Amino acid sequence: MYSEKFQESIRAVEAAREANIAYEPARMTAKEKEDLLAAYHPDYRQDQFDVLQIGPNKGEKVPKELAEILQAGSRIKSAEIDLSAPDYDVDVLVIGGGGAGASAAIEAHEAGANTMIVTKLRIGDANTMMAEGGIQAADKPNDSPAIHFLDAFGGGHFAAKRELLYKLVNDAPEAILWLNELGVEFDKMADGTMVTTHGGGTSRKRMHAAKDYSGAEIMRTLRDEVLNRKIPVVDFTAAIELILDDKGNAAGAVLQNMETGDLLIAKAKTVIIATGGAGRMHYQGFPTSNHYGATADGLVMGYRAGAKLLYADTLQYHPTGAAFPEQIFGALVTEKVRSLGAKLVNRDGKVFMHPLETRDVAAASIIRECSDRGEGVDTGSGQGVWLDTPMIEKIGGEGTIEKRIPAMMRMFAKYGIDIRKEPILVYPTLHYQNGGLDISDDCMTTNVENLFVAGEAVGGIHGRNRLMGNSLLDIIVFGRSAGKNAAAKSREVSVGELTLAHVDRFEAERKSAGVESDSVSPKLLPDYRHTR
Repeated sequence: MYSEKFQESIRAVEAAREANIAYEPARMTAKEKEDLLAAYHPDYRQDQFDVLQIGPNKGEKVPKELAEILQAGSRIKSAEIDLSAPDYDVDVLVIGGGGAGASAAIEAHEAGANTMIVTKLRIGDANTMMAEGGIQAADKPNDSPAIHFLDAFGGGHFAAKRELLYKLVNDAPEAILWLNELGVEFDKMADGTMVTTHGGGTSRKRMHAAKDYSGAEIMRTLRDEVLNRKIPVVDFTAAIELILDDKGNAAGAVLQNMETGDLLIAKAKTVIIATGGAGRMHYQGFPTSNHYGATADGLVMGYRAGAKLLYADTLQYHPTGAAFPEQIFGALVTEKVRSLGAKLVNRDGKVFMHPLETRDVAAASIIRECSDRGEGVDTGSGQGVWLDTPMIEKIGGEGTIEKRIPAMMRMFAKYGIDIRKEPILVYPTLHYQNGGLDISDDCMTTNVENLFVAGEAVGGIHGRNRLMGNSLLDIIVFGRSAGKNAAAKSREVSVGELTLAHVDRFEAERKSAGVESDSVSPKLLPDYRHTR
């Protein structure tokens, strides 16, 4: 299946393998990282951003694709929507059925609130399910939340909201215990001690995992808990617009059945947005590791209702997306592969960066290697560099790959590639939405009362770059917190008259600013139809 050029490059990688295992490349200086990112990271390509003309973040830049849907028209005409007889009336409405939404619903239900989940696909159809490498928590004797904070704060370019990051790292050990008690089957030693490993940018081994399907195992457990508690879940139903009351507070959502198109009204005392990421927006034409429904819905609904965004101009491009074969182009190759010892090498077998640099630095290094340096491997439909996976077996012993990253082994084996014996080709893939809705540490948006946010739809937790394992952590920490706080808030809320006046105001602002677009949003699903 490999061309002669491929085979020649693989031979060069094999010839250099023994020396590369022993070789420890120096980490970059702060200045070197800054220069690298400015020159090669997609977030720094100014021609790929537009300035918002309307809304709470007017005057700020966001990716062109996001600007289009943030400033698009609504899917509904407010005058045609009857809000007088809601189809659902609950204390806490959770929009999104991934890890953050499930965690929020569980805790809201535990607090005694009448809780409902609405999700545009099925519960569990989320980026949570696709997360592989693990979840961070400083729960070992040589570690502490303070050290975890320093790693994450620096890794995020010192831009994280300190109160959010403080909460993330301090609540982390208890989050692991909660998941363990719910039944998550973490990797453990014979005496029950959890196995932990390094991730990019970590100074301690604090990555807890369930082999390399950590997210799937966590989502399985959370989904089962939701179903066992008989929390109502409305599947295949998307929230397409938030409803406010006459006091300007969040009070529900307009829902659309994804199969029939029918509209439904959900009234709620508090609303939690847990709609996840934006990978299926394919910013700058990048492939993505995200699930099919990751189209930034929560950002659109929150923005139209008046909620501010934070760091919406920064995305995470995971350095190791599959570059070959094309059937899995963009699929995630977990960072755990590098944690276990595999190094990134160019077409000549040369190690060109420290294997555990932060994700933004690693992604920019790969892009540089394939562009200016011309040291990438031509795949026929793009470029990539080698991730030398056979190193893992040489370092950890035979059987390490099958034991520690079986999902990776199976994914490539489907296409005749044995990662125990052959390196794999990788290139950055659109992976995570660093920016999102701005919240305080109680998870409520800073300027829309009774609207809570958890998970990838939040901005500011990680700053301008996220370390491996902190996303599975944030969906648990902030999902649980949002559920608890939304339930507590619901006990003191008296919902006023339901209204969609904000939709009309936003449309008027569009016209006043001269925003000319026939687009409507949320996008809901990507469109891969070819047009001529």
